[in-house]
Amino acid sequence: MSLAVAIQMDPIEGINIDADSSFMMALEAQRRGHALFHYLPQHLSFRQGRLYARVRPLEVRREYGNHFTVGGEQVIDLATMDVVLMRQDPPFDMAYITATHLLEHIQADTLVINDPVHVRNAPEKLFVTHFPDLMPPTLITSDKAEILSFRAEFKDIIVKPLFGNGGAGVFHLKPDDENLGSLLEMFTQLYREPVIVQKYLPEIREGDKRIILIDGEPGGAVSRIPVTGEARANFHAGGSARQTVLTTRERDICAAIGPTLREKGLVFVGIDVIGDYLTEINVTSPTGIQEINRLDGVQLEVGLWDAIETRHHERHAGRPV
Repeated sequence: MSLAVAIQMDPIEGINIDADSSFMMALEAQRRGHALFHYLPQHLSFRQGRLYARVRPLEVRREYGNHFTVGGEQVIDLATMDVVLMRQDPPFDMAYITATHLLEHIQADTLVINDPVHVRNAPEKLFVTHFPDLMPPTLITSDKAEILSFRAEFKDIIVKPLFGNGGAGVFHLKPDDENLGSLLEMFTQLYREPVIVQKYLPEIREGDKRIILIDGEPGGAVSRIPVTGEARANFHAGGSARQTVLTTRERDICAAIGPTLREKGLVFVGIDVIGDYLTEINVTSPTGIQEINRLDGVQLEVGLWDAIETRHHERHAGRPV
């Protein structure tokens, strides 16, 4: 069955076709015969109880410098779409949260991936706190005294913004580092939210692992190796990709969180694991498909679209045609 698929994402003109996961999802949707439409989050409009978007019909191809074609702009009622993919990059700010509220209005008619209600309620660094047995020692606070107490206990710590992404603003503070006070002052000036402080995990030197879960099941993984002298392994921070397999502990982590992800409609999720610890659950716009595909010779986007189509079929089974 051909579906009408609207993709809410960043400008298609600027994506890296060798790394972008949304591009792979669009390619696979197109291969299946689905009709694609692209729009930016700022092109949403809620009017008289209906949610509209100013979209452009989209075709994609793996051709450098010529990877897309778009048609003329048109305004559509998003409730007439079969699927909406919410794929714009963070930051997870009030604009992002507003988009989830707007998309919530079409859920009776349209399958939104990931479920906007649970995207809104599952910020990466907060969602993981619901699985305390899986995460490293962690403190979330604006209280400097609490942060100093945590540091006195664990010595070697990581400090990062609660709603940061791509490794931005992540600091490793060793026991003798004298910059904590200045760092907290800077964070206070830049952010209104609490900071997140975690025990430093030396296993990061061997990399962290991005694991893609498709409707709660592990689909593949890639190790992200930090460059020399860097405490961050994110691809955005210069980390390199290395082939890997899941350990028993990592499979146990996936099994522990998988049912919750399925229940909340979080079909495409990327979790981050360092050593034996789950550090983040990424539900906004996970990446990693292309790196895993190249290293393992798989096509994760196929499994993703199988899951999306299954959910669409289950939603509409028994409805009058």
